[in-house]
Amino acid sequence: MEAKYCRESRVIRTSRIFPNDVNNHNTLFGGRLMSDVDQVASISAARHSRSECVTASTDSVDFLHPIRTTDSVCFISYVAWTGTSSMEVFVKIIAEDLKSSVRRIAATALLTFVALDEYKRPTRVPKVIPETEEEKKLHETALDRASMRQQRKQKSKDVAMFLSVDYP
Repeated sequence: MEAKYCRESRVIRTSRIFPNDVNNHNTLFGGRLMSDVDQVASISAARHSRSECVTASTDSVDFLHPIRTTDSVCFISYVAWTGTSSMEVFVKIIAEDLKSSVRRIAATALLTFVALDEYKRPTRVPKVIPETEEEKKLHETALDRASMRQQRKQKSKDVAMFLSVDYP
């Protein structure tokens, strides 16, 4: 299986912020941003693996600056690292004030997707080749994040053993 460049999975989507997209603070609703993040990230995962993919985890979403109705919002995603069947997708969210042209990193996110074969079982994915400084930094630090993901997942499983499925 031949490795692929990060740029081969890149997705860029820009949109406006409208009144129905905002919360009571008149900034982009966090749930809306998270939905958009998952959508662009899933396309990156599918482009890289050329297979069906499922979101295995949303590893982090960090809200750094509010996004207002005077802004456009640009989502840039790509596969930053791969395991055997898993792909770590990075999403950078850039807000741009449409009057002043000031751009800022409004949020970042990391998600993990798993590629599936025709029987819905995990299937191998190509390795990834980083080119830019950003891509290289994310790729170099991925093993630490993968280890933290595994630990967090195990803790979640441990907690789930004590949770009730009964109605209150």
